[in-house]
Amino acid sequence: MSEADKTNHHDEDTTLTANALKAMAHPLRWKILCTLGEKELSVGEIVAKTGTSQSNISQHLEQLRNKNILVARKDANRIFYRIRNPQLLTLIGTMRKVLCPANLDERFSDTDDNR
Repeated sequence: MSEADKTNHHDEDTTLTANALKAMAHPLRWKILCTLGEKELSVGEIVAKTGTSQSNISQHLEQLRNKNILVARKDANRIFYRIRNPQLLTLIGTMRKVLCPANLDERFSDTDDNR
């Protein structure tokens, strides 16, 4: 592989990564991902757990699927979604630990104790 090919491949990888992170950054999509966790849930179950309309959830599920974050499985008239792979589950879990409200709230910051 030439240096130009390596650079192009790297640029494609970073673009895909950035697009996936942008897709996950939406509050409702993040809620969907946290709701799914390691489970596979139907659209109806996701709607019930998130408290949002089915049409709204379906649009966001489609965006997450298009960014290769979720996979879908159809069973009769129901569609089930799950997070694509264990690496994404690990990433989402790490992001939740680091970025949960208590960790972002300066009242709970470790650095405040050192001032």
